[in-house]
Amino acid sequence: MAKSLGSSTNIIIRMEIDKHVCTFAQIAAAIGESGGDIVAIDVIRGTPAFTVRDVTVNVYDGSVGDRIVQRLKQLKGVTIVNVSDQTFLMHLGGKIEMTPKVPIRNRDDLSRVYTPGVARVCMAIHEDPSRAYTLTIKRDTVAVISDGTAVLGLGNIGALAAMPVMEGKAMLFKQFANVDAFPICLDTQDTDEIIRTIEAIAPAFGGINLEDISAPRCFEIEQRLSEKLDIPIFHDDQHGTSVVMLAGLLNALRIVGKSIENCKIVLCGVGAAGMACTEMLLTAGVVNIIGVDRQGALVRDTVYENDAWNRYAAKTNPNLERGSLSDVIRGADVFIGVSGPGVLKREDVMTMASDPIVFAMANPTPEIDPDEIEDIARIIATGRSDYPNQINNVLCFPGLFRGVLDCRASKVTERMKLAAANAIAEVVPAEELNELYIIPSVFNAQVVPKVRDAVVDAAYADGVARRRDYRDAMNKGV
Repeated sequence: MAKSLGSSTNIIIRMEIDKHVCTFAQIAAAIGESGGDIVAIDVIRGTPAFTVRDVTVNVYDGSVGDRIVQRLKQLKGVTIVNVSDQTFLMHLGGKIEMTPKVPIRNRDDLSRVYTPGVARVCMAIHEDPSRAYTLTIKRDTVAVISDGTAVLGLGNIGALAAMPVMEGKAMLFKQFANVDAFPICLDTQDTDEIIRTIEAIAPAFGGINLEDISAPRCFEIEQRLSEKLDIPIFHDDQHGTSVVMLAGLLNALRIVGKSIENCKIVLCGVGAAGMACTEMLLTAGVVNIIGVDRQGALVRDTVYENDAWNRYAAKTNPNLERGSLSDVIRGADVFIGVSGPGVLKREDVMTMASDPIVFAMANPTPEIDPDEIEDIARIIATGRSDYPNQINNVLCFPGLFRGVLDCRASKVTERMKLAAANAIAEVVPAEELNELYIIPSVFNAQVVPKVRDAVVDAAYADGVARRRDYRDAMNKGV
């Protein structure tokens, strides 16, 4: 049986009850019959005729909560005033805030942080722009920017509705890597306007994290910004996914005793994440990778309307295999899924090579339910937190940005991403590596410092690190 997409949570239902029409026993019965458990009752106010109560109910997923509310609305004498749950309560007023690093206690402090003292600092930066990294928030600050066109599994929901996701991303930056991040949702889906806007605000930031921007526009936006700006531009949906996927795959291959160069890999979903995963795999040494999308396997001797597919086909599928996913997955060592639910069948996995590795990473519903293939797949990974081996971007972007900020990198290179993947993989000790533990937890304290150090070393090797004193400072423990 497939697992629920949600998890147990509490909802709080505020209701006004006409005591002459409905009893609380009727309300409790309706809640219980709908699958909820009452855990608390708070009387907010009351009169001889009416009472307003907050009823806290435990539910195992959101659909149960919806069912309870609909049932209560059918009761005569009950008016639903408001419904909230722990998730909504956590978002009240937003999830982040800005706080000053130094207090302003008197006029002397005021004169230093603002006028007239601040003028000296402004002129110092005017005379030497590089001092912005030491005298402003630029040193530790990233912009998390989206246009709301490809939000999680929700699609094009627009800038305003994308804000909670970008706020959450900013929280993760701060929590895991002490990187300050601002959520910026742009109310435009015009590629040129997005690029101009990001160019205009870039001076305040040490890096730009592009988020939830639909393909193929995201490719052009990232490429053009990387050419125009001297700070790292990183589209996390592409590159964060590819880095963590490779980290998990490297460890999975260690378990089954296969080399990445000799593996046949089939990737399903040639969109933004799929293309980035393929680039990452090719950089890591993969020779035989086949991309499959709506038209089947992409082949270089076919001309596609999507020019990105033509470029993809030109460097993949060396043996010109054709047909559907079921056709080309025969004999494959690895399946990488960045597509949608249900596209991979149990019968497909049965035709793969020995010790098949299945990364079904579609969210929130994977390409195949892991429970269906646990007896035939040697190693399974998903994007879900309720299964082992979660491929989660949080393992990459905090440490990567901490690294590029610390060494003041001008861009993120393939070598830096490969270094991040290897660093994540190495967090799992050889003696603990097994089929259910190929990737570390996002809460593993070793992840961020290891990724940071690996990224910094790669940035210096590629000549894109601009802070020449950083290594000396690290060696001295500063």
